[in-house]
Amino acid sequence: MRIILDDEFGESNFRSEIIWAYKRWSNAKKGLLSGHQTIFFYSKTDNFKFNTMYTEYSPTTNVDQILQERVRNSAGKASYKYDKKGDIVIAKEKKGVPLSDVWEIPFLNPKARERTGYPTQKPVELLEKIIKISTDEGDSVFDPFCGSGTTLVAAKILNRRFTGVDKNSSAVELCNRRLEAPVKSVSRLLQVGANAYKTKTDEELAILHMLGCDVVQRNKGIDGFLRKFYLNAPVAVKIQKPYESFFEAVDLLDNAGKRKKCSFTVLIRTSEGLVDSETPIPPNMVVLNELNFQLNSSLLKVSDNYRMKFMQG
Repeated sequence: MRIILDDEFGESNFRSEIIWAYKRWSNAKKGLLSGHQTIFFYSKTDNFKFNTMYTEYSPTTNVDQILQERVRNSAGKASYKYDKKGDIVIAKEKKGVPLSDVWEIPFLNPKARERTGYPTQKPVELLEKIIKISTDEGDSVFDPFCGSGTTLVAAKILNRRFTGVDKNSSAVELCNRRLEAPVKSVSRLLQVGANAYKTKTDEELAILHMLGCDVVQRNKGIDGFLRKFYLNAPVAVKIQKPYESFFEAVDLLDNAGKRKKCSFTVLIRTSEGLVDSETPIPPNMVVLNELNFQLNSSLLKVSDNYRMKFMQG
């Protein structure tokens, strides 16, 4: 495809190779799991429209990188800029980081409102970004192989004129239905970021990784699953929370394990003060005392403190 496009538009009019990256469930295919698609960006001439979009700074960005102007020396190495008095030079107002050629946009959820069942359907979010960087309101968008009509839907939402072509009459009918009532699914992942889905503390993650678990976020009854099945069924693991009684922790794990058809469940008890000796333990539940984990944690803290004093001394 790249060779054909080079012949059609000219190699010099190739602008970018955009990588659309996403997470998908694994399948039985041998080899690496496909997690991206490639979008070739060409223009007809050097005189093309491009609207720069900006993204947020990385969490690793420090305040100087945002506020202080930088210069490059003869070797091309960047450094912070200072005036003749030796004071820092404040950079001009910034809008963020210019959009890169790697776009992380979630693949359409099977339950997404905009999903139509069309085999090659793309998210409206993806086509919106393409249209935003290359057109302004009132411009025309043309899709000669419009399929399910996502490009046209995105163009209509963004107040662009649009034309779509497809030889499949069913596709044309689907496009018309979607254009009558355009729908765009809102990705919570893009709104709040991946970190908002993480509910486990560092200590909980350490315990789960020590046991060899796949971690489960945002679930009251299960914190992880052992990677190894027993009796051909999964084994759920839960860590008792500081606010949970022993009875509550047992009940939550037992009910969740039954719903997920687990052969066994494992409860990590973390509080001696909340233990009820009369709490019935299900026959397929293993209760582990976390004291050994607490001991390891305490030894690590002592080791860290000793190392810090040794380095300071």
